[in-house]
Amino acid sequence: MSRKKTPKSKGGSAPATSALPATHGSQPVRPGTARPGPEAPPNRPPQPGRSSLGGGGDFYDVAFKVMLVGDSGVGKTCLLVRFKDGAFLAGTFISTVGIDFRNKVLDVDGMKVKLQIWDTAGQERFRSVTHAYYRDAHALLLLYDVTNKASFDSIQAWLTEIQEYAQHDVVLMLLGNKVDSAQERVVKREDGEKLAKEYGLPFMETSAKMGLNVDLAFMAIAKELKQRCMKAPSEPRFQLHDYIKREGRGASCCKP
Repeated sequence: MSRKKTPKSKGGSAPATSALPATHGSQPVRPGTARPGPEAPPNRPPQPGRSSLGGGGDFYDVAFKVMLVGDSGVGKTCLLVRFKDGAFLAGTFISTVGIDFRNKVLDVDGMKVKLQIWDTAGQERFRSVTHAYYRDAHALLLLYDVTNKASFDSIQAWLTEIQEYAQHDVVLMLLGNKVDSAQERVVKREDGEKLAKEYGLPFMETSAKMGLNVDLAFMAIAKELKQRCMKAPSEPRFQLHDYIKREGRGASCCKP
């Protein structure tokens, strides 16, 4: 398998907010390609085999598109920045406008897996924009805020939307975020477990502030996607639920 060159991702300690991108003429991200995916920023990425901007860049073997979805304010951008940059966005910041993405390459069992992670706006007025991105997503991380009951109550509506617009075999994980705010918690872990079990979803509680289970969530997704893409007929199937249960710190996982 030839090695590819990934474009340099947007990084930094603060979330980049993007204007609504055009949705026409786009191409989906496919494993083993070097395209940045649908609705890429106007600056074209470096071509395979050439140096990325600034002379750096990471090589990868396969690439997958992951989306973060959920109500506004549940911590999607903070989770992404914690995973990408190892930083926490303290204080107030501007909510994501439309949709934005960042890249990160992980070493998964000796293979370089690039996750192109799309951070979506949770506001209702942007919902029609995010619908266009579902169909090309290989995985979805669905978040709610354990200190916000309304965000938890919205999960079933999000699942209905995902069922309508996403691929039927999309990898889906439910995350209860902001568990560091213990005194403000209004959604019990058991409630998240019950809902996840009802829909047969892997489930964890996370904290972007503390970094709790953030890397694990993305690594679990990367392992599942890599295994689906590269699995030999004789190779045992990767057990996503079992992996989360075994590796998680304070995590919960529900089997269907």
